[in-house]
Amino acid sequence: MTQWVYDFSEGSKDMRDLLGGKGANVAEMTRVLGSERVPAGFTITTEACVAYMKEGQQEPDGMAEQVAEALERLQETAGKRLGDDEDPLLVSVRSGARESMPGMLDTVLNLGLNDTSVEGLARATENERFAWDSYRRFVQMFGNVSHGIKGEQFEDAIKKIKQDRGVKDDVELDVDALKELTETFKGLYEFPQDPQEQLRQAIRAVFDSWNGERAVEYRRLNDISDEWGTAASVQQMVFGNKGDTSSPWALGR
Repeated sequence: MTQWVYDFSEGSKDMRDLLGGKGANVAEMTRVLGSERVPAGFTITTEACVAYMKEGQQEPDGMAEQVAEALERLQETAGKRLGDDEDPLLVSVRSGARESMPGMLDTVLNLGLNDTSVEGLARATENERFAWDSYRRFVQMFGNVSHGIKGEQFEDAIKKIKQDRGVKDDVELDVDALKELTETFKGLYEFPQDPQEQLRQAIRAVFDSWNGERAVEYRRLNDISDEWGTAASVQQMVFGNKGDTSSPWALGR
């Protein structure tokens, strides 16, 4: 059976065509620096994307099983589980073509949050506002990337709640306002509470973005083949905004 999924520890910089630029680079970082210093994850190959497109936006045989197995390994490494209601694992799902296409392909951050895991994140970080702001951002990004909700609809909702609360900046919105905003966002589309379904939809959205209007035009202007496809890398989120003692940088963001 074709190998559609590679753990970061299995790749290298020489596998750019298969793992895409981001996947190959993080695999090389893992190889050189060690898995202890690089947030864990795995990459679904460009070949999987090509097969997905050729099969009419259907996952190739064996891909779903390989993703599930790789996720299980990631959860064991991280010591956390996606959607856990105590201390949830959150992941990013990032596109990565073999040639850089900045801003043309889609990414989803904070995947794994839902109505119960957000409470676990709040308790684990002792920062309720951080947890709900992360959830709000995820529901917003997921709706835009995976369900095609126009960004203006989210921005209009943010503008309205700031007016209602009498504040000028997003950072001035308190926890109750963020909870209300998250519910408003969820009302714009059918938001999946199941993290496994979130992951499936996010991977499909990354693959679909290869044929998005912006990406197609960018490839035409830069003489990039339409046949290459994009990889999708799933990586444990590492935050720099949990609190005053957090790291100022984060691979996941």
